[in-house]
Amino acid sequence: MFYLYQMHSISEENYIKAIYHLQVGQALVSTNDIAGRMKTKASSVTDMLKKLADKNLAEYIPYKGARLTENGVQCANQIIRKHRLWEVFLVEKLDFSWDEVHDVAEQLEHIQSQKLIDQLDKHLEFPKKDPHGDPIPDRNGNYEKTSKTILSKLQKGDRGTLIGLIDSSTKFLNYLDKQNMKLGTSMEVVDFEEFDHSYTIKMNEQQLQVSQQIADNLYIKLDK
Repeated sequence: MFYLYQMHSISEENYIKAIYHLQVGQALVSTNDIAGRMKTKASSVTDMLKKLADKNLAEYIPYKGARLTENGVQCANQIIRKHRLWEVFLVEKLDFSWDEVHDVAEQLEHIQSQKLIDQLDKHLEFPKKDPHGDPIPDRNGNYEKTSKTILSKLQKGDRGTLIGLIDSSTKFLNYLDKQNMKLGTSMEVVDFEEFDHSYTIKMNEQQLQVSQQIADNLYIKLDK
């Protein structure tokens, strides 16, 4: 189903995207969780949820929480589509590094021109993933789904390929750069340390010890 894009304020779009990410695996997202994500007061969240409900973008249940409607989900997918397409453009065409693009794309994702985004998608030859391995929804909100698991769920001897990241912060991306750990890197779990839950992995013909925090933020596609 093609989503007919409607204009929303930047604040509304930021809330829609926040709820979209928070509601994964949850029936309702609490007002406090949204406030924490948006770094604002719960009373401000309540006011915005009422506005989104009036526009049929969210369902708000007082004292319980909120969830996006189908229209809200479609809107979120289009915001995410724009964000990730701009990240690809910045890396591939303007030589930004993958740790520089998020904040810039946060600004560009609010551009309203549907034609511009469609032409950007075409110009980039319809990429399926952004520089951090996240799937890019198409203009209908569909995206390619890949079987994956996080590194910390693997067992000794498991092998796979790094295909995505949970944390895309500048500090984390800089760490990965220092370790020469990029998307597409093959790795094998060599050992697991019970004491501190760290992992020894083999990649690029070398062994590297990574903390549980690192392992919790790496998406791996297992070899068949």
